[in-house]
Amino acid sequence: MVSMREVIPVYAGDPPPDSWEAALFLAGPTPRSPDVASWRPQAVEKLHTQWKGPGRLVVFVPERPEGGMPHGWLDQVRWEDACLHLSDTVVFWVPRDLATLPGFTTNVEWGRWESSGRVVLGAPADAPGVRYLAHYAQLHGAPVADTLDGVLAAGLALLRGASTRSGTHRALPLPLWQDQTVRTWLSAQESAGNRLRSAKVVWTWPGGDQRPFWWAAHVGVEIAAEGRVKDNEVVLGRPDLSAVLAYLPGETLARTRIVLVREFRSSAVTTDGYVHELPGGSQPGTADPRQTALAELAEETGLHVDPARLHSHGVRQPAATVSAHRIHLFSLQLTEAELTALETGPQSHGVTADGESTTLEFTTYAALLTNPDVDWTTIGLITTALTAR
Repeated sequence: MVSMREVIPVYAGDPPPDSWEAALFLAGPTPRSPDVASWRPQAVEKLHTQWKGPGRLVVFVPERPEGGMPHGWLDQVRWEDACLHLSDTVVFWVPRDLATLPGFTTNVEWGRWESSGRVVLGAPADAPGVRYLAHYAQLHGAPVADTLDGVLAAGLALLRGASTRSGTHRALPLPLWQDQTVRTWLSAQESAGNRLRSAKVVWTWPGGDQRPFWWAAHVGVEIAAEGRVKDNEVVLGRPDLSAVLAYLPGETLARTRIVLVREFRSSAVTTDGYVHELPGGSQPGTADPRQTALAELAEETGLHVDPARLHSHGVRQPAATVSAHRIHLFSLQLTEAELTALETGPQSHGVTADGESTTLEFTTYAALLTNPDVDWTTIGLITTALTAR
């Protein structure tokens, strides 16, 4: 059950609570003199009014209530770094005054987090030396405001869908906690009796909605069966895919005719620089793997079929040592007329707006096995579908 709406300030040096629904960090210049007023008490007061829940909003305040950072520079740096990684949103407010609030450390902090997808930037219209920060905010799609109220509202807007996390789960910020691949991976580990001991998001790559599409997290996992913690790996993930084997049975398995798509991928280690794989991919906002399969088949081959014709072969990881994502495999037995239509019809397909350009290829199972440009995952998917008939 989600707790009652509450704003919990956590000041420099203080430990974070054991659980929360959302966490926000107030980044920006800190007064170094008791004669200079801090902007953060006003920000905390405004958040008490603006936070509409649900549950607890933890606000990391990198100074003490009485002002300053009396517990030492190195401890301050460590505390800030830990809390920044725990935060769902980092609100940068830069009321820069070169004499009293220069914010030089803020510039470095912004550079570390500008591309995280978790930042908002605010500064008064007359604040000096902010144009460079604002340029990169615009480049990365980070909200920008020129009032404290505005930047706090923008920060809170990133907390929609706030969700309870406790223990090490707090280290998975909302954009990842809401990601189905992350939750599937974490659920699988915990179902096996393992426990997440540490996690730090080291990289994200946004999709069309600015939410993480690709992500990487450095994790430490307690392995129940081995009685040890493994903490020297990064988990890489992306949305699950659906793939479709469209084929026409031959007199033998070797003569079975198969439809592939040829597409340029920068990571390809092939003789022509292209990948040769099954039609497939992921569809943002589409939760049903079968619907995703139908959509990808249509986009990459031009073929539209009745959903009932797709045969499901289950879901597995394509490369478990590399990425946490999975592939939902389907097969479609073509008619001779359908295959002929594909062979004689338009050969180029894809979604140009997404940089996707696919070309149809036609092969046999026997030729597939001797083609060094077809990867092991594709061979495995095709073999699984064909031998399960």
